[in-house]
Amino acid sequence: MNKLRTALAAAAAAALGLAALATTQAQAAPQPAFLAASQMPPSSTPWTATQVFTGVPENGGVLCAPYKIPAQNTRYREFNTELDTNGVQVTTVARTETDAVKLVDTLRKSLAGCGPLLEQQNPGLQAVSASHGKLAVEEGAWVYSLDTADPQIGISDIHLFSVGRDGRTVTLVRWGQMGDLEDASLAAFRTTTKTAVNKLH
Repeated sequence: MNKLRTALAAAAAAALGLAALATTQAQAAPQPAFLAASQMPPSSTPWTATQVFTGVPENGGVLCAPYKIPAQNTRYREFNTELDTNGVQVTTVARTETDAVKLVDTLRKSLAGCGPLLEQQNPGLQAVSASHGKLAVEEGAWVYSLDTADPQIGISDIHLFSVGRDGRTVTLVRWGQMGDLEDASLAAFRTTTKTAVNKLH
């Protein structure tokens, strides 16, 4: 009986040791870092940033890519200024690097085809999507724009998007405000995108 108790105690200690090791390893694995408010493109009023939330933003994700990013292993942060300029960064860690590559391809197709899709869904809306090339950062990042106008209401909006990858980690950044593409600073957004991808690991 004493031998049995000793064996059970040893097994229990070993199990606890493995559990502690797993917990330590999980805690040691760094979470991808997010953009700070000051790293968004310059604005006439200061940016503010929310805390980092778990999951995807409301309505399943981001304009032009709703429900494309899985909620599991995903976090996001939202950004705002006093002048209706806003943005969001959504970052997800895929199960494998192959899955991450597929997600980037899916997001790129959604962003590139967003304008025509929005026009189909909203009769009278004018929406133009454009690609603004690839950035040389980690495994690459791609920049897109969406220029929308509603003649009936007289409102136009411009959004810039980017999707980038570092290993298994994929991040999507959106910036938007009232106006046209000529009102957006593509150069500053490219810098923001590079910073976002470089901060993933």
